[in-house]
Amino acid sequence: MKLIDIYHLAVQLGIENDPRDSEMVERTMRLAKEEFQDLKEERKKEFDQDKLENPYADTRILVGEDDQEIKGILAGIDMEVGEILLADRLREKGQVIDLILSHHPEGKALARLSEVMKLQEDLLCKWGLPISVAEGIMTKRIKEVDQGLWPINHNRAVDAAKLLGFAFMSTHTPTDNLVTTFLQKYIDEKKPETLKDVVEAIKVIPEFSQALETNAGPKILLGTEKSRTGKIVVDMTGGTSGSEEAYAKLSQAGISTLIVMHMGEKHRKLAEENNINVIVAGHMASDSLGMNLLLDGLEARGIEIFTCSGLIRVSRN
Repeated sequence: MKLIDIYHLAVQLGIENDPRDSEMVERTMRLAKEEFQDLKEERKKEFDQDKLENPYADTRILVGEDDQEIKGILAGIDMEVGEILLADRLREKGQVIDLILSHHPEGKALARLSEVMKLQEDLLCKWGLPISVAEGIMTKRIKEVDQGLWPINHNRAVDAAKLLGFAFMSTHTPTDNLVTTFLQKYIDEKKPETLKDVVEAIKVIPEFSQALETNAGPKILLGTEKSRTGKIVVDMTGGTSGSEEAYAKLSQAGISTLIVMHMGEKHRKLAEENNINVIVAGHMASDSLGMNLLLDGLEARGIEIFTCSGLIRVSRN
């Protein structure tokens, strides 16, 4: 496959599995096109034109030519300088590696991570909150995340990939969409009655059963094994953790149980105060499942897949 085809496949799968309504996804790209059209000609060259067809700012080709042929990929959750040196060492030992594929964003994809958090506003609206409330509670959090990214050395890994001659790409929100949709459908079909039932159902999925071997599998964070589930929502996409203010609103909207990748202490306390059950599925296992659903498509097209950096590879081909 050509590098651009891999990029387009990732975006396509992300859109097809976006947990929002399709109109919300289309609105994101329509607003980007309107913004571009309204710019003066001298400003258009500064505009990231990928936004016209790709609603996920954290998913970009970081290094490489569009028509570059890709026969082998080294994929992982965090692909930084150490992993790029590993790719170079594997290449020295005879492995064909043309592309380094990172789940978590690097370079310009990391610099614009906060932009994809608008997705969370649409999800909150879908889950029952008025859009004015959703936008109100997310505005402060998006600004906080954006400012937190300003001092980061975004391009360190990108520079290493350039120097060593690798193509480099990040695919974050599309693969988070894949795991979110996969798990939501899976849990909806299982209809678990208690939190114990939810954990037992997740444990069956290979990525999570393997994560148990390293003590990183699913666990109940809030609630008990006998707690009834009520309405369950899988919350695993939208850039990074959302606003702590959301939990009171989610509880009022009738959501009883959240399945998340991970949860910080501030968020945990507010979820507890609002009597929301929380199951932490596991960060690396959840990210691995999303990445595997993309990698399976690439493997089926003849690309050889190597993995590292916490990615639990399970092929469903």
